[in-house]
Amino acid sequence: MIKKIKKRIDSTYMIQNYKKILPFVKPYWVRAVLAMVITIPVGSMDALIALLLKPYMDVILVEKSIGATAYIPILIIVFSLIQSSLNYASTYLNTWVGRKIANDVKTKLFNRLMSYEASFFDTKNSGEIQFRFNGDVDTACNGLIANIKLFVVRIVSSITLIGVLFYNSWQLALIALVVMICALYPLTTIRRRIKDIMKKTVFSGSQVVTHFNEAYNGNRVITSYNLKEYLNQKFNETLQSVFTLGIKMVQRTGIMSPIMHFIVSIGIALVIWYGSYLIASGAITPGNFVSFIAALLMLYTPLKAMGNNFNNVINSLMAIERVFELMDAEPKIADKAEAVKLTGDIKTIEYKNVSFGYSPDKLALKNINLKIDAGQTIALVGNSGGGKTTIGSLLPRFYDIISGIITINDIDVRDIDLHSLREHIAVVFQDNFLFSGTIRENIILDRASVSEEELNTVVKSACLEEFIAELKDGLDAQIGERGVLLSGGQKQRIAIARAFLKNAPVVILDEATSALDNKSEAIVQKAINNLMRHRTVIVIAHRLSTVRNADKIVVVKQGKIVEEGPHDELINNENGFYKTLYSSQLK
Repeated sequence: MIKKIKKRIDSTYMIQNYKKILPFVKPYWVRAVLAMVITIPVGSMDALIALLLKPYMDVILVEKSIGATAYIPILIIVFSLIQSSLNYASTYLNTWVGRKIANDVKTKLFNRLMSYEASFFDTKNSGEIQFRFNGDVDTACNGLIANIKLFVVRIVSSITLIGVLFYNSWQLALIALVVMICALYPLTTIRRRIKDIMKKTVFSGSQVVTHFNEAYNGNRVITSYNLKEYLNQKFNETLQSVFTLGIKMVQRTGIMSPIMHFIVSIGIALVIWYGSYLIASGAITPGNFVSFIAALLMLYTPLKAMGNNFNNVINSLMAIERVFELMDAEPKIADKAEAVKLTGDIKTIEYKNVSFGYSPDKLALKNINLKIDAGQTIALVGNSGGGKTTIGSLLPRFYDIISGIITINDIDVRDIDLHSLREHIAVVFQDNFLFSGTIRENIILDRASVSEEELNTVVKSACLEEFIAELKDGLDAQIGERGVLLSGGQKQRIAIARAFLKNAPVVILDEATSALDNKSEAIVQKAINNLMRHRTVIVIAHRLSTVRNADKIVVVKQGKIVEEGPHDELINNENGFYKTLYSSQLK
């Protein structure tokens, strides 16, 4: 009973997923329908050819004459040519529709990917993202169209061929149908057999992609630490896992085709045995028998390979399920129905009793209270892992707080339109991501209306002028993927130029100079000082020497604010945590 209910639930779920993909088919429905209509004559041609064998064999074998049957071989050739042409047209249309649908689904999924919060990416690797958001879509959409074509062709072909069977001999047709049902029965267990293996296969397949991504992005670390053998071993272990899962898949499904082949062979043997008796008794003619056998072979031959084909059908269905799991999953951080837009100047930013944890059982911040007035520079300092970066990440809602409230101009940031909120905040990270392309493209990003005068001003303010003047192509110089052709200081100044061009009233500097040498730090610090003018600034710093001039220094320790005030006040507190940190860095 439970199995029946589960089977019904699975079937309903698959039907629902097919319904969900229908809106993606709608723009191309004319071609999609035409592709399916074309498959009808493709499937029925087999039956027509089998049917023509009866008069041909009866006239040739029994009457020993040719007559009008001389044209039957020519008709068979013509029908086969028509069938082949229609089959090509159907394949072309199905492929065209399938890829169009796949592109539309990928576009929507990519848009959804761009909407996910930071915590989503914290728990996913690059291979899984590529596998789930790209590979599964191809498997699902292209497989869907191929499955529909296969389904229509086989249904039409089977119905017409069964009609030929009954036309020639109802007795033999009954035998053939019983055998066909027995042969198809094992296919009903395939989904249950491979579902758990497919989940593991998806994970292992994504791990393979991750290995390649890490080999590309981490090539210098791999070379400098002589990690070739180590990573080869890890890669081979992943491949072995994929191999093992593939063998398990064969073990659970590979027996299907041999079983079906054996059952079909029994059916053919029974038909030949009983058919011989019917011919001898005069119940059917030799032409009936030849036509019947031809139709039976056309009906049974695809069945013998159906076990392997059905695996692909199930894989496509399961890929559709995985795609719509992603499609149906709503981002945890999203706009409220009546979100407001930030307008006017930002006067105050306030954290009130804010607590937050990356996992529910461990808080990274505990009851944070902090007020920032317009134009102030606030420095967050403390030991690594104390929660400084987390405080900065909560303002643009990279993460949402667990309790408390963060306000801008007394408005809860969760009530502010996300685009509007983030337009008012510029972030310069410690390790800024640069896109492959030119320096110009990485500064401008999506701001297409920037004039050369504005761009030159930004370049000068970010202390990039001298560096760019040395380049042959200037602003149009290629920087390589992730800015691999640039130094750390050059990357930081490009990131600062972005922030200048964004011209946001609030700037968050997340340890923007901590990874630089003294010379690079001095240049970048000059660019940062330019950026900080006339803005509200939150500086997250490890080097305390860089924050001495902040209006207020906030000392964070183990997720709590333990001190706050200007440098001169904190440094004179003999028992203060800030003085201890400052003294240790001087030493």
